[in-house]
Parts: sequence; C-alpha cells; structure tokens
Amino acid sequence: MTKTKNQESLLEYREQDYGADPSQVRDTNKYTDEYVRGFVEKWDNLIDWDQRAKSEGSFFIEELRKRGAKRVLDVATGTGFHSIRLIEAGFDVVSVDGSPYMLAKAFENGRKRGHVLRTRHADWRWLNRDVLGRFDAVICLGNSFTHLFSERDRRKALAEFYAALKHDGFLVLDQRNYDGILDNGFNSKHKYYYCGDQVTAEPEHVDEGLCRFKYSFEDGSEYHLNMFPLRVDYTRRIMNEVGFQNITTVADFKETFKEEDPDFYVHIAEKSYDSLPEIQGSNA
Repeated sequence: MTKTKNQESLLEYREQDYGADPSQVRDTNKYTDEYVRGFVEKWDNLIDWDQRAKSEGSFFIEELRKRGAKRVLDVATGTGFHSIRLIEAGFDVVSVDGSPYMLAKAFENGRKRGHVLRTRHADWRWLNRDVLGRFDAVICLGNSFTHLFSERDRRKALAEFYAALKHDGFLVLDQRNYDGILDNGFNSKHKYYYCGDQVTAEPEHVDEGLCRFKYSFEDGSEYHLNMFPLRVDYTRRIMNEVGFQNITTVADFKETFKEEDPDFYVHIAEKSYDSLPEIQGSNA
C-alpha cells in the first residue's frame, strides 16, 4: 500500500523547532510538535517503568478501587505506562493522547505485554467529540496538564473531563511542584516520575508563565518541553470552579500534601455533590 504524504510526514525523524527565542513559545497548540519521533522513542529511557512502578506502588490502583471505579479514561497515556498497569489490575481502560507518536508507542508497549490497547487520538479541548461514552474515572497523569498555556484551554479541558465522567465519577490529575520551582529553585532528585539512569530532566528557564525543561540522554541527544508552571492552589481552585467537588491533594503519594518540598502533587476531584442539607421552613 502506498503511503500518503501525511502518513510519510508522521513517520519521519525531525528536530524540535522553537524558533529564535524558545522562551517566548507559550502556546497550547505547540505540544504535538514537541513530541517528535526521536524524543518519543527515548521516552521510556526517561521514565524507567520498573522504577516508576516501585516508586508509585499501588497508589493509583488503590485509589480507583476504593472509589469503585471500573471503567477508566487515561487522557494522557503517553507510552502506555498507567494504561497497561490498570489493564493488568483488571480495569477497563481507554487510552487517549494528543501525540500520534505516543499512541503508536503505547500500542507497541501493550502488545509486548500481551494487551491490545484501545487508543484514541484526541485533543482534550474537544475530548467528547472523539471519545464516546462515560467513565467512572478520568486520569491525567505525568505532569501532562501543564501543556495547556491559557486559562481558557485549562477550563475547557477540565469541563471536557467533567463531561466524560458518570454522575458519581472522579478525576485524578497530577502536576509537578511548580510552587517549589518558582519560589525556591529546582532541586528535585527525580524520585518519582523521572527514574531513568543516565538521563537528566531539569528546567533551563523558569518564570511565572513558562517552565522550559531540558531532557538530556546518554547518547548526547537533548530535547525540550515548554510547560506552564501551575501553582497547586490555582489548580485546585479552577477544578472547583469548573464543578469538581471534594478535592483531595496528596504529595508524592503520601496522605497529606503538606510534605516539605515534594516532587509531585496528585489531585483527586469528585464530580458528585454532597447531599444538600434540608432547608428548614419558616412561618411568615
């Protein structure tokens, strides 16, 4: 079968391109261009699945189980780490990503482990146009929500997550500790998400509107991601304003988010409302 020009362009190797001043590239629509084929093929070296599984333990599996989730929408599947772990734990999973390269790699990783992932290519801002049905839980992990640079995009994506949930569903969303990076500088030891040996991930530019990370690999190659540095209280606030209730935040998979200088935060936000108290009548 002859490939179309579009198919050929998706398969080619190309360099990341941020223009003359990379620190000025602050656009949600840039994220698909950042995940070039060469970067995606090295992504699992950055993550190290075994070390990540060890550092997370069964945190996400337990949180989903104790809330009765069965059908899960993984909206930032990346190379498939969480989708595959959840499938192996017995969950019914649909895997979404905005990068076709990431989805291809996730599907390949699933096949290597004996699974056929149900993948969907979708932009979160129009998620329910491309993903049908309702889910017990939506998970957005791996610091992925920080690809959204505008308030409008963040609210639109959260509203799409909300709409994808059943009436008693919940969202699990994580983020780096950008408060610590912005206020105190970057000193993460990569204990949790970035666990690969011979790989470094650190910011080379930070301000209130941009955290530009550089990823350096053993073979000398370097890649970058431009991300919006979400402050934890801001994330909790806009989740609530979109409609999520009873937002619980934990730090590095601990019970409290008050841990000093954590690496990551995880927010668990419910769609369901608490029962309203009875309104006492009064005689006029």
